[in-house]
Amino acid sequence: MIFDTIIMALGAIMRNKMRSLLTSLGIIIGVGSVIAMIHLGQAATESVTESVKGFGANMIIVQPDRSRKTTGGRRVSAPPFDLQDVDAIRRGVPGVIVAPMNSASETMVYGSATYLASITGTTNEYMEIRGAEIASGRAFTARDIESGEPVCILGQTVVEALFVDRNPIGTTVRLGNTACQIIAVLEEKGDSFGSDQDAVVLMPFRAVQKRLTGTDDVYVIFAAAQTSDGVERAKSSIASLMRSRRTAWSDGDDDFQVRDTKEVIDMLSTITNTLTALLGAIAAISLLVGGIGIMNIMLVSVTERTREIGVRLAIGATARDIQLQFLVESSVLSALGGVFGILLGVSGSWVATRALELPFVLSVPAILVSAGFSAFIGIIFGFFPARKAARLNPIEALRHE
Repeated sequence: MIFDTIIMALGAIMRNKMRSLLTSLGIIIGVGSVIAMIHLGQAATESVTESVKGFGANMIIVQPDRSRKTTGGRRVSAPPFDLQDVDAIRRGVPGVIVAPMNSASETMVYGSATYLASITGTTNEYMEIRGAEIASGRAFTARDIESGEPVCILGQTVVEALFVDRNPIGTTVRLGNTACQIIAVLEEKGDSFGSDQDAVVLMPFRAVQKRLTGTDDVYVIFAAAQTSDGVERAKSSIASLMRSRRTAWSDGDDDFQVRDTKEVIDMLSTITNTLTALLGAIAAISLLVGGIGIMNIMLVSVTERTREIGVRLAIGATARDIQLQFLVESSVLSALGGVFGILLGVSGSWVATRALELPFVLSVPAILVSAGFSAFIGIIFGFFPARKAARLNPIEALRHE
């Protein structure tokens, strides 16, 4: 009986192809919009995750806290770190690698070419923490680091700006009043959060300290746990160690911050997921409109087929058979709309991710939920017309013109 009812429902739908298509159009647009929004949201989340991971896996960032107002209304900043703090973390927190960082901006000159460079003073561990690989040349030697030799490691963007097609290894450039020898070029990393990861110039920490900044300050301490499971334990150990070495704010809060990339990923993922849910909810409104359209057309169909319903009731069909037939028709209309909507949503989101240069992430749960919800819409909005058809009086139905 169910199979026969489905065949009859499909026959009724095919007799009015254009009307059936227009009826399903609301469901097609609704399902397609919801799937597209979900897929684009997940693509954005994946892009954010990959961008943050590009800064370094299992990375922990330790920096002084922001400035605060004193009771007199004057703003004071937390004191910077020094190399003793870096050594304390290196000795006191097992299972982590640590690198200090200070920075300066200087115009880099080679021949007639100039480039305003952001100079990062650090150690070889910095490259390991940030996932930077040397494409050609060598890393800093122990002598470079200890004596602060003026040697530089360049990112690809700096190389292209100054040297074009020349090999920079072994050449000397001017950094303000300092002559710096190029000893290595880094592998290309690309952009991350709109920031060029290849616009980098690395120098030994003491070289930047002595020749460019003139201070012993460590602006940021970078650390990395060996495994992702060890990040929280390392963060806790670093926080405890720094708490014992520094003076808290007057309100008892730490005057430093210890963060990891997972916190950033979680925060940004929460934002993108919230926006995805909001946009998906807005797109789902069209599903409601599509359901109302199905109910209206089914009511029209009941009126048009009143005599047919009377004949079926007269030859032995039960009210349950009539109700089931119209429920199946509305569900098939909605389900077909769901299928085409899924195809539209997946293909549309694929095109959009390619255009926006985002990773395409296929969400099977979203597809299954959308398909089930579209069929559910057909049942809900088809129930009233089906109930109306089932309650028709056979005699009055046969008299209907």
